[in-house]
Amino acid sequence: MAATKHFENLPFTTKAVIGAKARIGLVVLASDYTLEHEFKQVFTQVGVDLYHSRIANAPDITPDTLRAMGPTITETASRLLPNDDLDVLAYGCTSASTVLGPEAVNDMLLSAKPMAKVTNPISAAFAAFETFEAKRIAVLTPYRRDVNVFVQTCIEQGGYEIPVFGSFSEEMDPVVCTIDEDSIRGGIRSLLKEAEVDAVFVSCTSIRMIHIVDALEHEFNLPVTSSNHAMAWHCMRLAGVSETVKGYGSLFHKQNTSEKIAK
Repeated sequence: MAATKHFENLPFTTKAVIGAKARIGLVVLASDYTLEHEFKQVFTQVGVDLYHSRIANAPDITPDTLRAMGPTITETASRLLPNDDLDVLAYGCTSASTVLGPEAVNDMLLSAKPMAKVTNPISAAFAAFETFEAKRIAVLTPYRRDVNVFVQTCIEQGGYEIPVFGSFSEEMDPVVCTIDEDSIRGGIRSLLKEAEVDAVFVSCTSIRMIHIVDALEHEFNLPVTSSNHAMAWHCMRLAGVSETVKGYGSLFHKQNTSEKIAK
C-alpha cells in the first residue's frame, strides 16, 4: 500500500459572510418556545445573523424563579462567540428584566460583551414607546398578579402611564406559548374598551403575535408592539440595520429615535 501524502499549511483566503453586516446575540430562556421563531421571521437580511445561548430557568413564571436567573446572565451570554465581539446582545425575558431592573440586566450583558450594544424586552419597549411618541400604554400580559406588579411598576417608573392593564393570569411558559391569536385580539379589545391610550404593549417573549401586529394595528388604529416585536426591532436598529421590514407593523418602518435605557 502506498504511503499517504500529507499536505499542511495549504494557502487560503478569507471573506466575511456570516454576520458580515451585523452579529446579534440572544440570551434565550431554556423554557422559551417562541423568541427564536419570531426573530427569524424578521431577520432575513443577508449578512445579519443571530446567535443564541439558552439560560437555565424554571418554566413557571414567579418573582423568585425570575430573580434566580440574575447570577447566570453574564456567564450564559459569554458563551456566545467566545473571544469575539457582537454588535448587539439581548436578554430575552421581559418579566425578569422588570424584576431585576432593565439597567442591571444591561450591565450584566455588558460584563460578557463590553463592546456590544445591549437591550432587553422592557428597554426595547421603552424605545418603541418613545419612537411612537406614546405616553399612555395599554398593557396585556400572561403573568400572575405578583409578576404583574413588577411589570407595571417598571413601566410607570420609566415615565409612562398605564390607564388599563390586563392579564391572562397564566404562569407556565409551555401554556403561554400556546395562547392563540383570537385570545390576544380579544384581550386587547377588552382593554381598549376601558380607556383611551396611545399604544398597546403585549408583554412576554413566549407570546406568539409578531405575525399579527400589522393586522392588529389596522383593526385598532393604534401602534401595537410586543416583547419580541419591540426587541427584534431594537436589536436591528442598534446594529445599524436601517431597512424597512414590511408586514410586521408600523414600528419596522421607523428608526430608533430614543436612547432611553440603551447602552
